[in-house]
Amino acid sequence: MRILVLTALLGAFALVASAADVTGKWTAQVPGRNGNQEMTFNLKQDGGTVTGTITGGRGDQTISNGKVDGDNISFDVELTFGDNKITQNYKGTVAGSEIKFTRGGGRGNPIEFTAKKQ
Repeated sequence: MRILVLTALLGAFALVASAADVTGKWTAQVPGRNGNQEMTFNLKQDGGTVTGTITGGRGDQTISNGKVDGDNISFDVELTFGDNKITQNYKGTVAGSEIKFTRGGGRGNPIEFTAKKQ
């Protein structure tokens, strides 16, 4: 029984050790209505939680509901246009020094782009 428990714990530690670390500054050219816009993602990971900001044409936007699970990252950003609030959902896969993102929510179809670690 002890061997089984020890094996399970070692497996759990291996999963945590192999999880992506997204802490840092990431930049991306994000497609938009008026062409590509450079955006900077300043991310801080604490275990499975991600916080930070996105800086772009609308200034700094705060990330909420940020999560990292293995190589998957997700978070939301709430934008305000007058009296209207729109929540954009970001989901991505980390591969080395890149995150392949899909941004949904708001108007239009989801947008795909890649952020690179600086």
